[in-house]
Amino acid sequence: MSMVPRPAATLILVRDASAGMEVFMIRRTQSAVFMGGAHVFPGGGVDASDGSAELAAHCEGLDDAQASRLLGVERGGLAYWTAALRECFEEAGLLLAHDADGSYADLNDTQHQQVFEQWRESIRAGRATLADLCREHGLRLAAERLAYFSHWITQPGRPRRYDTRFFVAEAPSAQTASHDNSETVDNLWIRPAEALERHRRGEMHLVFPTIKTLESIAGFDNAAALMAFARSPRKMPTMAPRTASSREGDKLLVPGDYAYAEVGRLDPQCKGTAACEIIPGTVVQLSAKVRRITAPNPGFMTGPGTNTYLLGEGEDIAVIDPGPAIAAHVEAVLAAAAGARIRWILVTHTHLDHSPAAALLKEKTGAHLLGMPPPPFERQDQSFSPDRVLADGERIELAGCTLRVIHAPGHASNQLCYLFEEEKLLFTGDHVMQGSTVVINPPDGDMRVYLDSLRQLQGEDLEWFAPGHGFLMNKPQEALERLLIHRLTRENKVLNAVRDAGTATLEALLPRAYDDVSERLYPVASRSLLAHLLKLKVDGRVQESGGSWSVA
Repeated sequence: MSMVPRPAATLILVRDASAGMEVFMIRRTQSAVFMGGAHVFPGGGVDASDGSAELAAHCEGLDDAQASRLLGVERGGLAYWTAALRECFEEAGLLLAHDADGSYADLNDTQHQQVFEQWRESIRAGRATLADLCREHGLRLAAERLAYFSHWITQPGRPRRYDTRFFVAEAPSAQTASHDNSETVDNLWIRPAEALERHRRGEMHLVFPTIKTLESIAGFDNAAALMAFARSPRKMPTMAPRTASSREGDKLLVPGDYAYAEVGRLDPQCKGTAACEIIPGTVVQLSAKVRRITAPNPGFMTGPGTNTYLLGEGEDIAVIDPGPAIAAHVEAVLAAAAGARIRWILVTHTHLDHSPAAALLKEKTGAHLLGMPPPPFERQDQSFSPDRVLADGERIELAGCTLRVIHAPGHASNQLCYLFEEEKLLFTGDHVMQGSTVVINPPDGDMRVYLDSLRQLQGEDLEWFAPGHGFLMNKPQEALERLLIHRLTRENKVLNAVRDAGTATLEALLPRAYDDVSERLYPVASRSLLAHLLKLKVDGRVQESGGSWSVA
């Protein structure tokens, strides 16, 4: 059983300098039991005194209800702010507190330096509390100066785990930072990009959350811009790193990495047994009844390759999307069956990277082909001839599993998704892909129909997507919402491009509507642009005459 992470708080202090924004970092002693020798931001565990009512009474501009709401916790949120302020004083010697006149406390004159250095040592040693200091000197903690920035949780399996809230604040100019000569043995102000470069050269030791935090703030020109971003409304994902294996050794993943969700499903204790890369020909056990083997056809349109799924765990199994007609892949699928009989071959759609191997696999196994016939367009597998044509809503029992057929046209008119009802796992084919939006290529591709098909899936009880390319995807409803927002945002951009141009050909509209896309992608983007224009035409918002488009 993994230990419960200890609550902790970290404060990222920044200031403006002639060469650009700098961040304050301290170096932990080499003998420290946690992150020994690393350069870090001031921070540490939340102590009992940090949540005291007495200390809360000395906070200015923020109460526990507001702080808890910002952190998404029921209560006790303010303790993270006060812990960050306390740790900053103990480790950096900076006290983010206001005097009676409302300005930052000035600790730089000799008398104040001596007095507050004594308080710093007493608080660090546990002989006094931050509340004692505030009461004695009439100070108000500048809690409102701290902006909540990020949330990190140490991965399972580590000897020490922390649930850490990161805050950011501008350093008080009337104070001088220093290390404590106990837990920390050095300090410096440094530009984030320079710290990352020194780490790359082996001159600084940085741990993973520090690296990612520096990367996230390196693009800000000044402290004001960073603070404005930190205070802006935004989604705050919990950064809980996961360890995954790769051919280059273990790697740490964070939310947003393609393999993150799948690694969490396959290796919840973060032992490094799940892979963060898809290797063609390698069998991945996704659940007791689902395996994946990827075809050796990586490319621009196929990502790491086309996923073939094996469904079932008994003597008879099914295959979903046998992939391109590559003999080696067919042999790999047969080997992955591990002695079981392949009785059914299901196809999501008949694009050339998904179904051509069906005929080869049927020839070797005698399996029944299930799916929909290919439409009469180019780049369709005309060799696919299903033994059974499936219909929307149909339930089929095979290999000890219940699959419900969902007709989801748009990318392809014969696109089917298969819902493995027992696991709430949807095999999406190319209806939903990982890492990119699918190309909608008229005449078989239809943008209006595609959007309707996405909305149709919003009514389903789903927990996972098993896409035709890429890793398993969790939070499918969030993925659908992102896809719809992306498509509708692009549609508005297309409409504005037509409006601004007055009258223009598709070729002239392309660099306007897809100015955020590399020119090497224009041939593909032009197909989706046409799909958008045709939808807008059906909607009565644009018109076309002689190859030129204008607002209706």
